[in-house]
Amino acid sequence: MIGAGRRRAEARLYLTASTNRLDAYRVPEEFYGSGRIFGSSSMMVPRNPLASGRQLYVALVAILLAVSAAVTAFGADASIWSPTRPTNDANTRRGFDNFYNLDYDKSIHDFEAALQAHPDDPFAVNHLLSAVIFKELYRIGALDTEAYASDNFLDKKNLQPLDPKVHDRVNQLCTRSMQMSEGRLATNANDVNALYARGVARGLRSTYMGMAEHAWIAALRSAIGARHDDERVLEIDPNYVDAKNLLGIHLYVIGSLTWPAKVAASVVGVSGNKQKGLEYLREVAAHGDPEVAWDAKIALALFLRREQAYAEALQLVGGMYQAFPRNFLLATEYAHLLNAAGHGPQAIAAYQKIVAGCRGNTFTVCRMEIPAYGLGEAMKGQRDFQGAEEAYELAASTAVDPDFKQRAILRAGEMYDAMKKRDAALEKYKAVIAANSGTESANLARHYMKQAYTIQ
Repeated sequence: MIGAGRRRAEARLYLTASTNRLDAYRVPEEFYGSGRIFGSSSMMVPRNPLASGRQLYVALVAILLAVSAAVTAFGADASIWSPTRPTNDANTRRGFDNFYNLDYDKSIHDFEAALQAHPDDPFAVNHLLSAVIFKELYRIGALDTEAYASDNFLDKKNLQPLDPKVHDRVNQLCTRSMQMSEGRLATNANDVNALYARGVARGLRSTYMGMAEHAWIAALRSAIGARHDDERVLEIDPNYVDAKNLLGIHLYVIGSLTWPAKVAASVVGVSGNKQKGLEYLREVAAHGDPEVAWDAKIALALFLRREQAYAEALQLVGGMYQAFPRNFLLATEYAHLLNAAGHGPQAIAAYQKIVAGCRGNTFTVCRMEIPAYGLGEAMKGQRDFQGAEEAYELAASTAVDPDFKQRAILRAGEMYDAMKKRDAALEKYKAVIAANSGTESANLARHYMKQAYTIQ
């Protein structure tokens, strides 16, 4: 049996070694400020947006840094094959447009068509694999960083059971991609495109094993292999920009860890440097292939928020939202950033627009509870307690995750206390405890039943 401490350490190392696709996200309350930011939406005015430590990094890396189905670019040898990517294939271009707009079914259809046209290309396999995996992660509720805000994520059940057909397809596609890449490497060990494609497949496999199956040890192994492939790519061709995406994420995250965590990472040969990580991500965002550049921008925006560089983060996320207007998560992230930057009234207006868009089917898919909860936090920051209570109620009534629902009910009770409506607050606290008496929210509810919540 593996001890709980070792299991947590392995899970954290897996998360920091995960690959680099960020398509859905929210962050733990530690990140919230005066409004809400992308995952932290500056929600909770009393919280420090620079909060660091175990919970923050587990949350950041688990979702944000999931995986890259990316394609890229320039091999050191002109004779090396040209991978299938958005810049040279119409189906792949449509596939990524649908992918980033969260229309996974259409994305899968497009990538299947691209693979049919390029049956021997591991890049085409990886694109399809990415869409298959992220559709499943979205379905089971694994693309929600709130679930990773504490070590409870190690044992937290998925909202839906895994689909065995998806499991089989993920394994089949991973094996197919790896075999294609390794076949090319057997002919040319320095084929940077094949090395990169193998790293992407390993990263995607790592993401599915960790985030869907919770097989952290196996996921860690695969993630480290992905990083080593990218490092080898850059040894051969320092101008292969896309390989710097995963490395940039790892360098920043590990460079920001506490000293004991850095020591643990060094044991498996993983090092970090915050500034170098940001430099790598900026380079990929500016010069990488399109879909890899989007990944880099998403990760960079998250890290810039942590550094309180809100102006640059807002510019990045605003540009992404314009490019993918049917992605409610990007719209919500922009509102989060407005709130984190101290633009509470603008954040409220942005959240209200997203809620209206969810009701009006503006987005491909929408989880109403995410912008609704952010709206509550932003209104709370502006001391509109009645409006905040109504927003929390909306979040609770639409939430799929029972823990999220319980937390929203608790917040509604806090707002009743802030408005001096003690009886209504007590009813909410009782509902929180009745939902699940063993959670942190329930512990707070019991405390507030004895001593009324007071706004900070």
